[in-house]
Amino acid sequence: MKRTTEADSNYNDLEKMSVADLLHGINKEDTTVPHAVEKVIPAIEKVVTVIVEKISKGGRLFYIGAGTSGRLGVLDASECPPTYGVPFDMVIGIIAGGDKAIRKAVENAEDDMEKAWEDLSTYGINDKDVVVGIAASGTTPYVVGGLRKANENGLETACIVCNDKSAIAAEAKYPIEVVVGPEFVTGSTRMKSGTAQKLVLNMISTATMIRLGRVKGNKMVDMQMTNTKLVGRAVNMVMQSTDVDQESAQKLLDKYGSVRKAIDNAPKNDMDLA
Repeated sequence: MKRTTEADSNYNDLEKMSVADLLHGINKEDTTVPHAVEKVIPAIEKVVTVIVEKISKGGRLFYIGAGTSGRLGVLDASECPPTYGVPFDMVIGIIAGGDKAIRKAVENAEDDMEKAWEDLSTYGINDKDVVVGIAASGTTPYVVGGLRKANENGLETACIVCNDKSAIAAEAKYPIEVVVGPEFVTGSTRMKSGTAQKLVLNMISTATMIRLGRVKGNKMVDMQMTNTKLVGRAVNMVMQSTDVDQESAQKLLDKYGSVRKAIDNAPKNDMDLA
């Protein structure tokens, strides 16, 4: 396997560059990432289709990864409940080394082939669930082992990697291989590779939640109103989607506790979202 994530940077003598040149160079490299993601949309579509099917039947989505990749999975999973009002155990992010590894690297955690399945097993994982392995290199033992055991136990498996023909892609039933090329700082896969993984995760979770009915029109009608900003957003959504004024929108939200129910129960709902 040719590991383009480890290829030499297109730039050299970085320590001699001005701040402006550094920033322009990083930005120039970053502009290539969306194009790399665009090339694999058919692969992403397959993954989303499988996830929607499984969750619709009572399954769950698990992300497993180490380091930056693991953190991105945890981030995506943790944002689904407040954004879409889904249960906290519908999308679950697991990072090698446990939650403490979110803030501080845990030595050798990613090198244990057996640990990912142990971590997954604490959730009573079964063949209704989907496991997505995330690893820029495509070689992380933690992820390889987790996907292998998931396959052996009849689960659907997918991956997001940034190298071609990797060990992880070989294990995944539905591989997503976003090849972004060399990093600005050689081998620093938290940069372009991390950005690519974040974009793909955004696409997977957002498309999944829309297909599961968690968006109405283009609004997050099931979001949790957990702070002043979000309450204000909720009021605006109700006003935009109905004929009511701000005061009435707030009363509807106070009464029904959700944007969706407030819209559905608003009087003169002529402008209800399709």
